[in-house]
Amino acid sequence: MRIRVAAAQFECVAGDVVANVRRIAGLAREAREAGSVVMVCPELALTGYEPELIGADRTLWTEAEDVRLDPLREAGITVVVNGATAGPGGRPRITSTVYARDGSVVEVYAKEHLYENEQEVFEAGSGGGRFWLDGIGYSLGTCFDNHFPEVAARNAARGCQVHLASSLYGTGGGREERRVLHPAIAKATGMYVVLANHVGPAGPWTGCGGSAVWAPDGTVMAEADESGPRLLVADLEVEVEVSG
Repeated sequence: MRIRVAAAQFECVAGDVVANVRRIAGLAREAREAGSVVMVCPELALTGYEPELIGADRTLWTEAEDVRLDPLREAGITVVVNGATAGPGGRPRITSTVYARDGSVVEVYAKEHLYENEQEVFEAGSGGGRFWLDGIGYSLGTCFDNHFPEVAARNAARGCQVHLASSLYGTGGGREERRVLHPAIAKATGMYVVLANHVGPAGPWTGCGGSAVWAPDGTVMAEADESGPRLLVADLEVEVEVSG
């Protein structure tokens, strides 16, 4: 079965959920019109990558039913969007919420492995991170999660065929991490890997762009550059199990 997937690469507006939702919803509609069935966004796309700001301002925390996210529920395409939600310990979590075509929530996944500066602000999640759409399994990993092989491996073991990575890789060392890590995940798990990365200013870093799609053998199928915002689309060939 051939499916088309999309990765949204853009520069977020720091601390402005409404503006970022408007941008994401526009890209989602563009992805839908291009024939994509799912679109993945960068890490903390709803707020911009602003840990200190998020920790100090609870109005930047969103829940799945937040009315500010209505444009995403109405986009008519499955959207994986990452933001900050309240954790059980009172601090925020870095969370990917998956909205289906009909606007329902099909998965909520909290980042398990927090990067150094994130540990002072956020709570870590604990497992999960997969959903099914039209018989195809999708795996989720948020930035530093992807540096831990067991995150993608457990989802591949449960039948996922496409790994969606919401990330922030910056200019400098992030370029090499981005280039090496994701094809390694693909080859180790046999999944396609779809990366959505920031471009331009992103908190303390500058996103290096390079959103991309890798085939299960690790080869690059599609890749954006660092020049600016882009909606990246790619066609994947996946097998769908038919029961009975």
